[in-house]
Order: sequence, then structure tokens, then C-alpha cells
Amino acid sequence: MKLRTWLQPGMLIKRWIALLIVGIVMTSLALAMALAWIYRNYHFPTRFNGIVHAVTLQFIPHPFREIVVLVGGTLFVVLGALQLGRSLLSPFLDQRTGEQGLAEIIHSHRFGPAEPELRVVAIGGGTGLSTLLRGLKLHNIDITAIVTVGDDGGSSGRLRTEFNMPPPGDIRNCIVALADAEPLMGDLFQYRFEQENSSLDGHSFGNLFITAMTQVSGSFERAVVESSRVLAVRGQVLPSSLENITVCAEMVDGTIIRGESNITHERSRIKRAFLEPSSPEAYDPAIVAILSADLIVLGPGSLYTSVLPNMLVQGIAHAVRCSQATKVFVCNVATQPGETDNFGVVEHVAALKDHVGGRILDYVLVNSNFDPAATKIKPEWSVSAVGLDGIDEIGDGATVVLRDVVNPDFPLRHDPAKLANELLKLAALNRERSSGRDIAMTGNGNNGHNGHHPMEPTVDAIGANGKASVSRQQANH
Repeated sequence: MKLRTWLQPGMLIKRWIALLIVGIVMTSLALAMALAWIYRNYHFPTRFNGIVHAVTLQFIPHPFREIVVLVGGTLFVVLGALQLGRSLLSPFLDQRTGEQGLAEIIHSHRFGPAEPELRVVAIGGGTGLSTLLRGLKLHNIDITAIVTVGDDGGSSGRLRTEFNMPPPGDIRNCIVALADAEPLMGDLFQYRFEQENSSLDGHSFGNLFITAMTQVSGSFERAVVESSRVLAVRGQVLPSSLENITVCAEMVDGTIIRGESNITHERSRIKRAFLEPSSPEAYDPAIVAILSADLIVLGPGSLYTSVLPNMLVQGIAHAVRCSQATKVFVCNVATQPGETDNFGVVEHVAALKDHVGGRILDYVLVNSNFDPAATKIKPEWSVSAVGLDGIDEIGDGATVVLRDVVNPDFPLRHDPAKLANELLKLAALNRERSSGRDIAMTGNGNNGHNGHHPMEPTVDAIGANGKASVSRQQANH
């Protein structure tokens, strides 16, 4: 791949390498002709004959002596050129952000940034979204994180109240997750002051930085952009709305709870979530990102306080539904106390459907590996693995995909790399399906399938032990 990049027309590399080779050959020929003239016309003293014969490789017959000299000279030239380039460029390469090689840097300079393989929009908030972003940033894709702004607890809640600005906490977590800067910078943004009786107690440095940047730049959205630039973020982080939103919940007993931080403390079953004001205006760049995406991911994260509040912002759900992207809901691997107690996959999908209405998903990605949860989830945590009961009855055209996406060391979270890989596979599969349909439509109108893609993952069976298997339907030809 790198060699192909080096040899691409327009890199302005090949011509100068060719010119360097011609110069070396001409110089070598001039030296060879000069040495040959000296050897033929100058009579060396007898005592130097042995040295002259050794230096001119007289003991090696033709044409092998020429081959030895050619190979040795080529090795010296290549080694010298590589080491010289490394010595000259290493001070500059050490200052780069990310892991781009020299070929990629030059290519980007000549032709502009490389076109990403995929445009991905991830919608959510909290720890779940930042976990997903850590896996996505390992791939050559364009990433946009659309983050909820309903947090009203802790440092974010205090700053939100005191400075009348959107809460920076979830935004900060996503910026750090996508950062290409030195790990120390990420640790600095996540550092939390813990000095009792101090006005800074409980605040994270990143929240304070974004707040200060908001005051300096004059707007929260500009502060997010500049904070992302400081940490060399791979992608962009956008709030779903710039309005002062309060997340509310109606419990099954009719009680109304206002404030995200208060909802989970109620420990009562939630009937529905809603926002105050009821129809906050969406942030325009977020809508644009959704409409231009190739893959839209809902979750993982707190269902009622992170994922659904974004979808309740005016225009977000409509944009997701209208987008031509592959739409995937990532179901949490474990329940959340006070929010999704005893929820299975079916309850998660039903809650999304009840709040959004109508068909909106192509796939529901569900964890199929329950071994870590069985051994590492402690009873005092009051959580359990999200169950699979009834997933074969999930309708609305959404395909349930069972994959091992859990973090084996901490089964309350997804594994970032596993999750990102499976999502990108689904996006590629859906694009392949779309291409197949387009080809079929231009043909005789019969694609030879029974309504499914030949490699579409579908739910096949759920064993008594809770393990799920996935089959691949074969085409009927």
C-alpha cells in the first residue's frame, strides 16, 4: 500500500529519484573513466602493485568484479539515502499527530486528505458512546459523534447552571475518546479535582477547559471545535442541540421525574422519557451529518438518559429515518440500575420504537457471549446481562445480529475493537445488498433470492444455555 502511494502520479517523487539515479550514474562513469585513464597511463611503483590489484579486484574475473562493485555501490547509496532522510525528517515526524507515515503525509499534502472509506455517525452519550468511538477511530473512516446535552449532575450540571451553557461532560468524553494527541493530554482532560471544601472539588479539567473556551470564543460550538483541535481529534463531536434541555421521565405509577441525574435514583420502572422544552431545535451540522452518513449507530449507552434524548430532539429522528445510511441499534450488554432493570433486547427495542415511532432500524446488534457475565458480574452490582428472550419476534424489518461484542474483562461494557469491527461489517453488507438490488433492477427484475441477501446474518436458534447462534441463509438458485 505504501509503495503504491509513493509511486502514484503527482507525488513529485519518481522524477527526482530518477534524476538522482542519473546523476549518480554520470558521476560514477566520470570517476570510472578517470581511474581507467590513470591506471593505463600512470606506472605505479612495484611495491604498490599488490595494493592496486586488490583495490581494483584483479583477483575476481570479469564480469563478476563489476557485479560486486555494482551491488556494493547500490547498497551504500540506498542505505545512505534512507539514513540521511531519516536523520533530516525525524525531528518533523516526531511532532506529527496520529500515526501517519511519511508517504501518507506527502500524499495528503499533494492531493488533500484521503477520502474516508465510510462516513459514520454515532448517536448517544456517556460511557457507551466513548467506548464505541475508541474502536471506530482505529479505522479509515469519517466519524461524527452526536452527543446528548441533557446531563445535569456533577461537574457538568454545576457548570451548566453557573454559566448557562450546555453540559460539557459527555462532549469531553467523546473528544478524549477520539483524540490522537499524546496520552498525557487525554489524562489531563479527564483529570478530576478531589480537594474537599474546594470550589474545584468534583470538576474535571476538561470541563473547565471547555467552559473557559466557551467564554473566550463566545459560543459553545466554537469551544468544542477548538477543544477538538487541541487534542487532534480524529473526527468531529457535535451536540444534538444547543438549547438548555432537561431530560424528564414519567414512571409507570404516573410520577414525573425531572433531571437526568434524578431519574436513575428513583429506582422505579420508566414508562416514557421526554424533554423540556418538548421540541428543542436540533443543531444544524448534526442534521447534515446524519443525512450524509453511510452508517448511523444508535447506542450503546444509557437508554433513557443518553440515547433516547437525542432522538427526541426535533428533526433528529426524522433525519435518521430519511437518511440512506445503514442504521444499527447497538443493544447494551448489561442492564442499568434504575433505568433498564430486568430489560432484555426486546424491551430495549420496544422502548426505542415507542419513542421514535415507525420503522427506523436495519439491524439490532446484540451480544451473544454470556460467559464473562456469568463469572464476573457480582450480585451486589444489581445488574445482569441483557437477555435474548423473544428476539425472534422483533419486527419492523430489523434484522437481529448476534455477535460476541462484550468486553471479556468487564462484561458491563462492549469491547471497542470488536464492536467497531462488527458495525463496519454490517455497513459493508448493507452496501453490498444495495448494490445487488440495483443490479437486479437493471436486469430482468429477478435477483434470484428469496427476499434475503445470501450472506445476511439472521437469528437461527437460541439454546437452552442462552447461547445464540447465527446462520447465513443460502440463496435459492
